[in-house]
Amino acid sequence: MATKIKRTLLYIALTLLAICCMIPFALMIINATRTGSEIANSFSLVPGKALADNWATLSSYFDLFKGMRNSLIVAIPATLLTAYFSAMTAYAMTVYKFKGNKLLFGVIVVFMMIPGQLSLIGFYDLVTNLRLVNSYLPLILPSIAVPGTVFFLRQYCETVLPMPLLEAARMDGASELHIFHKIVLPILSPGIATMSIGAFIGNWNSYLIPLILLNSPDKFTLPVMIASLNSSTDIMRNQGAIYLAVAISVIPILIAFAFCSKYIIGSITAGGVKE
Repeated sequence: MATKIKRTLLYIALTLLAICCMIPFALMIINATRTGSEIANSFSLVPGKALADNWATLSSYFDLFKGMRNSLIVAIPATLLTAYFSAMTAYAMTVYKFKGNKLLFGVIVVFMMIPGQLSLIGFYDLVTNLRLVNSYLPLILPSIAVPGTVFFLRQYCETVLPMPLLEAARMDGASELHIFHKIVLPILSPGIATMSIGAFIGNWNSYLIPLILLNSPDKFTLPVMIASLNSSTDIMRNQGAIYLAVAISVIPILIAFAFCSKYIIGSITAGGVKE
């Protein structure tokens, strides 16, 4: 009886927590249907009637779907590069005990503590010298080396990677790349999927670097386009349009999270070893 009461209380607490998490999304969708004056003057959980007007205002400033396409052009390759090369680096640092391994790991930890904004001027000078301004390449290629992802995947490797399985594969004549692709990646897939969620969200929401490097409005990513509404002179009238743009921009993030969450659950036992 006591166990049943505890379980019931736990379900009630989790339900309330889920509702609290959904409230910001509900307000965002509701405000997307209201005018700027209504948003500024009152709080309401009832949808308004200005959805069509907000869409018209939004469309008058930029092409939302072109912004989504541009953001996907950046976010998808950057996420794939982050996941693959970070997993390869983490695997190498875990399995191969070469000289300077701990020093390299310390350098990675130090770089995790350095804000990216500190290197922004030098990065812009480098991009300018390489004549890559107004190109997506400077937004994608740096994703090959992400210290935070390498750090967490290295810790994950040390926890789940079975060394006897790797030794058995080597004895059977498997190459190192074959071992990595056929054995290590399936085992690391839950950790890779988890880090890929954060990588995709970070690249999708990236604002500062695309703002600095992209000069052509046709190449602007979605966050840069949405920011143009905030910088407009009629910002009060555009509040509803801003909420509408943000609500639509969240959709790919929710899809990516749902896909990766399902993948994590389905791959928990992938490549597992029974002792």
